Amino acid sequence: MPVVAAFAPANIITDITDKLDEWSSNWWFLAAIFVIAFFDSVIPAVPSETTVIIGGVSVATESAPYALWMVIVAGAVGAFLGDNTAYAIGHRWSGWFHRRAEHKPKTARRLRWAADQIRTRGGPLLITARFIPGGRTALTISSGITRQPRWWFVRWVAIAGSIWATYAAGLAYLVGQPFKDDHTTAFWVAFGTAIGINIIIEVVRWVRHRKRPKEVVLSEQVAG
Repeated sequence: MPVVAAFAPANIITDITDKLDEWSSNWWFLAAIFVIAFFDSVIPAVPSETTVIIGGVSVATESAPYALWMVIVAGAVGAFLGDNTAYAIGHRWSGWFHRRAEHKPKTARRLRWAADQIRTRGGPLLITARFIPGGRTALTISSGITRQPRWWFVRWVAIAGSIWATYAAGLAYLVGQPFKDDHTTAFWVAFGTAIGINIIIEVVRWVRHRKRPKEVVLSEQVAG
């Protein structure tokens, strides 16, 4: 009985990867990548990176009927349209936030600080945020709330989405190729590598901005 229990998690993992491999070997998986990338821009809980990675691995293991560039386009276009939807949501409710700011000094300071950060750090901030789950949604909605120029926003999220999709799919393809005869290993190595890189990026970002809370407080005091 203990032996059976020990093998249970391994069997579950194998079943999951087999099912993912089966799904990704169909043309409709490109539509799934597009849809999930779109909703991930609005609802951070949706795992868009995972689907793009699965698509890249499927191409690397030669089980997909589509090409790598199609995976990149599906992810990039979905992300682009999703980011613009998040912006539209923020812009739609911007009037409410600004009316609230007229009576709430704290809200007014936060809006000024957000607008200043976006204007100062510009497009590169949108690119960086695309690799931070939840962060991209917060920033795109904030861009709408603070009424950033629409054309400026469109250009930068197009660049951000393209870089993000190329990175996720390309990394999965490169890492997965040596394991083209073992789809399970290819997926988990690619997924693990992507997670590891994201963790490193988060650690570096935290180290570089560990003094940020003090700067925020100072800026709010100055603004007040």
